[in-house]
Amino acid sequence: MVKLPSLLLFIFAFVFFFTHSFSRSITSPQPHLLKSFTPKSNQSGLLNARSCSYTVIIKTSCSSVAYTRDKVSIAFGDAYGNEVYVKRLDDPYSGTFERCSTDTFQIKGPCTRDICYLYLLRSGSDGWKPESVKIYGTYTKTVTYYYNVYLPNGVWYGVNECRRASLSADM
Repeated sequence: MVKLPSLLLFIFAFVFFFTHSFSRSITSPQPHLLKSFTPKSNQSGLLNARSCSYTVIIKTSCSSVAYTRDKVSIAFGDAYGNEVYVKRLDDPYSGTFERCSTDTFQIKGPCTRDICYLYLLRSGSDGWKPESVKIYGTYTKTVTYYYNVYLPNGVWYGVNECRRASLSADM
C-alpha cells in the first residue's frame, strides 16, 4: 500500500516535470539570415490604398558599440503579402541606436493583419547589436522580436513566423 504523502509527492513531481518540459520547448524563434529577400517598395500613392500607423520601438543592447553610423532598414509584414518597409531608420546626427538606448519610430505604411515577420538590414562598418524590436499598430497585435546579436553587414536578418494565408480567409 502506497502512503498518501508519497503518492502526492509523486503526482506533484510528475505534474511539475510534465509542465516544465513543455514550457521549455516553446521558445521564441531565433533571428536568422535571409539570403534572398527584396522588400516591397511602399506605394503610398495608390488610389484606395489604406495607410496605417505603426509604432516601432527598438532597444539597442548594452553590449553594442557606443553608437553607430550604420544605415539601418526595417521590413515587416503579415502572411497576406502586406509589408511595411523603411529604407533608413537611422539618423547619425541624432544619437539613434546608441548603446543601452531605446528609440521609438512612428511609421506609416500599408495596413497589415497580424505581423508575422520582421527583418532588419544594417549597412556600414561600425556594427550594431539590437536587443529587441517591438511593433504595434492600429489593426495588429503587438509583437516583440528578440535579437541580441550583432547584425551581419549588408544582409537582411530577422524572424519569419508566417504560415501561408488561407485561400478562404476574407481580406
